[in-house]
Amino acid sequence: MNIEFSGDGAARQIANLSELNNWLATLSAPARVAWALEKLPGKHALSSSFGAQSAALLHIAQNVAPGIPVIFVDTLYLFPETYAFAKALQARLQLNIVQVKPEPELQFDEAQVASLNTAGLAAIEHYNRIHKVLPMQNALRSLQIGTWIAGLRRQQARSREQTEFLSLQNGRCKFHPIADWSDRDIGRYLAQHELPYHPLWEQGFVSIGDRYLTQALEPGMDAEQTRFFGLKRECGLHQYA
Repeated sequence: MNIEFSGDGAARQIANLSELNNWLATLSAPARVAWALEKLPGKHALSSSFGAQSAALLHIAQNVAPGIPVIFVDTLYLFPETYAFAKALQARLQLNIVQVKPEPELQFDEAQVASLNTAGLAAIEHYNRIHKVLPMQNALRSLQIGTWIAGLRRQQARSREQTEFLSLQNGRCKFHPIADWSDRDIGRYLAQHELPYHPLWEQGFVSIGDRYLTQALEPGMDAEQTRFFGLKRECGLHQYA
C-alpha cells in the first residue's frame, strides 16, 4: 500500500493512517518491517531494552534490514544479566547496537536510585526522564531518525492495549510491527528460531528494567506491579521520546 503525506516537519500528517493500520494487520511482522523500511520516511532505527522477549523483533529486523541501528538505552543500573544478554545477541545476530547513556552531570548516583522505593512517584518519574527519556531523545535527534521501530505489544500491559502498528509521535513515525503478537506468538517464534529469553525470565521476571525498580512476579501479583513498586507501568520513554 502506498502512503501519502501532507505538511512538513513536525506538522507532517499521514493522510490515510487508519486505513494503513487496518491493512498492516493483514501482513506478517517481517512484511510489516519490510514495508516500513521502503515506505516510511527518514532514517530508520530499532530500539530495544534487551528485555524478556526482545530477541524476537531483533531477529526479524536484522533479517529484513541487516545493520539497522539498534538504540539501547543504558540507564547504568540494568541487571548484569541484561548486559550479558545484549552482548550475546549482538554477537549472534550481528547487531549494530548504538548504546546511549544519561548525561553525566544529570545522573542519579547509586544511593539515590536505591532509595527510589521510598522516594515516591515524582522522584521515579524524574529518574526515568533523566536516565531513559532524555537519552532516547538525544539518540533519535543525533541519528536523525524519521522512523522509530519498537517492540511494543498490546498484550504487554493495559497501557499498551490501544497500540497501533503505525502512529505519529514528535514529528516522526513510530512503528510497532509486533503490536498484535501474544506471548504465545513470541514463544513460538523464539522456539522456531532457537532464540533465547532473557536469562531472568526463568526466575519469574516477566518485565525487566533497572535492577532497583524491577521485581520478579510473585503469587497474587499483577504483572504490571513488577515495575516501579506498582506505582506505574510505563517509564515514559515510549510516550515522550
